[in-house]
Amino acid sequence: MQCNPTVDPVAFDLPELPYALDALEPYLSEETLEYHWGKHHRGYVSRLNDLVQGSELEGLPLEELIKRSKGATFNNAAQAWNHAFYWKCLAPSARDRPHGRSAAAIDERFGSFDAMRSLFTRTAIGKFGSGWVWLACSAEGALLIEATDDAGTPLVQGHTPLLACDVWEHAYYIDYRNDRTGYVDAFWHIVDWEFVERNLAAAGSHRDDAIKGARS
Repeated sequence: MQCNPTVDPVAFDLPELPYALDALEPYLSEETLEYHWGKHHRGYVSRLNDLVQGSELEGLPLEELIKRSKGATFNNAAQAWNHAFYWKCLAPSARDRPHGRSAAAIDERFGSFDAMRSLFTRTAIGKFGSGWVWLACSAEGALLIEATDDAGTPLVQGHTPLLACDVWEHAYYIDYRNDRTGYVDAFWHIVDWEFVERNLAAAGSHRDDAIKGARS
């Protein structure tokens, strides 16, 4: 009789950074990424795997897990997703402003890129405690800037994240100490607007598919 081999459940992995650890200097140092990605992000992924192993949530995709979990499981799942998204929002030698569809959408919603950037910056600097600031797209297609506490994410509101700024102190304390303003100012030098453009295009595609489905 042949026995079926035991298959280990699929675990969440720490995603590789899309650039070298020192690629975002001088805005974010290699040491910051070593700790932020290599220790904090890694810790969320590791704890998440421990929490879901053997539970009814085991095997769920990360976004579905975020929507269905609470407490420690939600916190670690959301932080794992938020950080993976945040790293993709950044790039060395990035454009200094959006273009294409995202530029037009920002101008339409906020009046100008400078106005959007100013509102986003004020929101990030004024966010009390730990959390995130997002440029997101609602299910109706409206752009919005929102701050979330701790591990919060626009996903639970049905919004599509376009851009994220991590305002937990571990994101910037090595380089900027308690100067969150300096960190947020530096953030704008390394935003990957190509990633934002792709996210907005995907949000529009998903919305169009949902409309077609509702009409069929």
